[in-house]
Amino acid sequence: MEIPFNIVEEPDDMARERGRLMFAGEVEFLKGVVAMNGLPPADRAEVCFAGRSNVGKSSLINALTGRKGIARTSNTPGRTQEINYFTVGTDHYVVDVPGYGFANAPVAVVEKWQNLLKNYLSGRPTLRRVFVLIDSRHGPKKVDEEIMTLLDKAAVTFQVVMTKTDKVRKTHLEESLAVTRKVLQKHPAAYPELILTSSEKGEGISTLRAIIANID
Repeated sequence: MEIPFNIVEEPDDMARERGRLMFAGEVEFLKGVVAMNGLPPADRAEVCFAGRSNVGKSSLINALTGRKGIARTSNTPGRTQEINYFTVGTDHYVVDVPGYGFANAPVAVVEKWQNLLKNYLSGRPTLRRVFVLIDSRHGPKKVDEEIMTLLDKAAVTFQVVMTKTDKVRKTHLEESLAVTRKVLQKHPAAYPELILTSSEKGEGISTLRAIIANID
């Protein structure tokens, strides 16, 4: 039986307010990690944002936290080369991991942080959900499916977030969603709802906040 992978419904007022309050409070950059032994204590729930280079990950985190410069944005693919930890309140981490795929860096450097990414995604006990970002203009690529397969094997739930929805026509978005849904049928760790976002327009941000606030 196929899963429809519908667009997530808008949160109710209570859930929306819980999410707003969570991110209106203290949100701080904690540390950048370049090796597994540098990870902070696994003492709270954490959610992670993963995606291909230049998918809009840093922009989404900035929009989510309401703090323009908390996650560095760059037009240069592969600029983020470490796992960046942010504290949200006293009981959550939001984690920004290196972009995978093409990176403007030496091969040895790319290989090092790709290995770090894979080790983190498959071995962090408090990782509750990975938000896999897919550019709505392009749909999922082979490298996205490789990460999804890794998360299947690690039994880590992931949820697809479609980014940059303001930059694509409705008909093209529907085509991209259809391809994404077809890909997700092959991945048992996929959460059965999709999130549509635009960091620039603020679309889907309150929904994403509410979802994170409800993850313990």
